[in-house]
Amino acid sequence: MPTAHVRSSQVRRTETPNAVMTTLASPSQGPTTALSLWRVEMRAGQRGPSHAFDSEQVWHVMAGEVDIAADGQVVRLARGDTVVLAAGTERQVQAVTDTRLMVCGYGTAVVSVTGEDSTRGVPAWIS
Repeated sequence: MPTAHVRSSQVRRTETPNAVMTTLASPSQGPTTALSLWRVEMRAGQRGPSHAFDSEQVWHVMAGEVDIAADGQVVRLARGDTVVLAAGTERQVQAVTDTRLMVCGYGTAVVSVTGEDSTRGVPAWIS
Protein backbone atom coordinates (compact mmCIF):
# COMPACT_ATOMS: atom_id res chain seq x y z
CA MET A 1 0.00 0.00 0.00
CA PRO A 2 1.48 3.37 -0.96
CA THR A 3 2.07 5.90 1.80
CA ALA A 4 0.99 8.82 -0.39
CA HIS A 5 -1.03 9.20 -3.57
CA VAL A 6 -2.12 11.77 -6.12
CA ARG A 7 -5.66 11.54 -7.44
CA SER A 8 -6.27 12.14 -11.13
CA SER A 9 -8.08 15.36 -10.17
CA GLN A 10 -4.82 16.65 -8.61
CA VAL A 11 -2.51 16.33 -11.62
CA ARG A 12 -1.13 19.56 -13.05
CA ARG A 13 -1.14 20.36 -16.79
CA THR A 14 1.36 22.80 -18.30
CA GLU A 15 1.23 23.68 -22.00
CA THR A 16 4.11 25.31 -23.87
CA PRO A 17 4.50 25.96 -27.62
CA ASN A 18 6.55 22.73 -27.75
CA ALA A 19 4.60 20.21 -25.67
CA VAL A 20 2.02 19.50 -23.00
CA MET A 21 3.41 18.31 -19.66
CA THR A 22 1.17 16.62 -17.11
CA THR A 23 2.70 16.44 -13.63
CA LEU A 24 1.72 13.17 -11.96
CA ALA A 25 3.82 13.46 -8.80
CA SER A 26 6.18 16.16 -7.54
CA PRO A 27 7.42 17.79 -4.32
CA SER A 28 5.01 20.73 -4.73
CA GLN A 29 2.09 18.30 -4.93
CA GLY A 30 3.19 16.82 -1.63
CA PRO A 31 3.54 13.07 -2.11
CA THR A 32 7.28 13.03 -2.82
CA THR A 33 10.18 14.86 -1.24
CA ALA A 34 12.64 14.63 -4.12
CA LEU A 35 11.37 12.99 -7.31
CA SER A 36 8.97 14.14 -9.99
CA LEU A 37 7.10 12.11 -12.58
CA TRP A 38 5.48 13.77 -15.59
CA ARG A 39 4.03 12.87 -18.97
CA VAL A 40 5.13 14.74 -22.08
CA GLU A 41 2.90 14.84 -25.15
CA MET A 42 4.20 16.30 -28.41
CA ARG A 43 2.68 16.50 -31.85
CA ALA A 44 4.71 15.41 -34.88
CA GLY A 45 7.29 18.08 -35.71
CA GLN A 46 7.24 19.84 -32.34
CA ARG A 47 10.71 20.51 -30.95
CA GLY A 48 11.82 21.85 -27.59
CA PRO A 49 14.73 24.24 -27.14
CA SER A 50 18.31 23.07 -26.76
CA HIS A 51 18.78 22.88 -22.99
CA ALA A 52 20.43 21.06 -20.06
CA PHE A 53 19.37 20.15 -16.53
CA ASP A 54 21.64 20.09 -13.50
CA SER A 55 20.52 16.54 -12.57
CA GLU A 56 19.83 13.31 -14.42
CA GLN A 57 16.49 12.40 -15.97
CA VAL A 58 14.98 9.16 -17.29
CA TRP A 59 12.80 9.41 -20.42
CA HIS A 60 10.57 6.51 -21.56
CA VAL A 61 8.62 6.47 -24.85
CA MET A 62 5.04 5.30 -24.31
CA ALA A 63 3.85 5.98 -27.88
CA GLY A 64 5.28 7.31 -31.12
CA GLU A 65 8.85 8.17 -32.10
CA VAL A 66 11.11 10.94 -30.87
CA ASP A 67 14.59 12.14 -31.81
CA ILE A 68 16.77 13.17 -28.89
CA ALA A 69 19.86 15.14 -29.82
CA ALA A 70 22.26 14.78 -26.90
CA ASP A 71 25.88 15.88 -26.78
CA GLY A 72 26.24 15.94 -30.55
CA GLN A 73 24.45 12.65 -31.31
CA VAL A 74 20.87 12.08 -32.42
CA VAL A 75 19.13 8.98 -31.11
CA ARG A 76 15.71 7.95 -32.43
CA LEU A 77 13.59 6.31 -29.77
CA ALA A 78 10.35 4.41 -30.33
CA ARG A 79 7.64 2.96 -28.12
CA GLY A 80 9.20 0.99 -25.27
CA ASP A 81 12.63 2.66 -25.51
CA THR A 82 14.20 4.46 -22.55
CA VAL A 83 17.09 6.91 -22.33
CA VAL A 84 18.93 8.17 -19.25
CA LEU A 85 20.24 11.71 -19.66
CA ALA A 86 23.09 12.55 -17.29
CA ALA A 87 23.25 15.85 -15.42
CA GLY A 88 24.54 18.62 -17.69
CA THR A 89 23.72 16.77 -20.91
CA GLU A 90 22.85 19.28 -23.63
CA ARG A 91 19.71 17.95 -25.31
CA GLN A 92 16.95 18.78 -27.72
CA VAL A 93 13.80 16.69 -28.09
CA GLN A 94 11.84 16.53 -31.35
CA ALA A 95 8.72 14.48 -32.04
CA VAL A 96 8.97 12.48 -35.25
CA THR A 97 5.34 11.36 -34.86
CA ASP A 98 2.74 12.24 -32.26
CA THR A 99 4.56 11.15 -29.13
CA ARG A 100 3.82 10.41 -25.47
CA LEU A 101 6.69 10.05 -23.00
CA MET A 102 7.03 9.48 -19.25
CA VAL A 103 9.85 11.34 -17.54
CA CYS A 104 11.30 11.02 -14.06
CA GLY A 105 13.75 13.42 -12.47
CA TYR A 106 14.46 15.47 -9.38
CA GLY A 107 11.86 18.04 -8.35
CA THR A 108 14.60 20.61 -7.83
CA ALA A 109 16.09 20.27 -11.34
CA VAL A 110 17.23 23.62 -12.75
CA VAL A 111 17.18 24.10 -16.51
CA SER A 112 19.56 26.18 -18.61
CA VAL A 113 18.63 27.02 -22.19
CA THR A 114 21.41 27.31 -24.74
CA GLY A 115 22.24 30.93 -25.52
CA GLU A 116 20.58 32.42 -22.44
CA ASP A 117 22.71 34.18 -19.82
CA SER A 118 20.89 32.84 -16.77
CA THR A 119 18.99 29.70 -15.84
CA ARG A 120 15.22 29.43 -16.11
CA GLY A 121 15.03 27.81 -12.69
CA VAL A 122 12.84 24.80 -11.99
CA PRO A 123 10.10 24.30 -14.61
CA ALA A 124 6.53 24.32 -13.26
CA TRP A 125 5.88 20.71 -14.32
CA ILE A 126 8.89 19.45 -12.34
CA SER A 127 8.59 21.41 -9.08
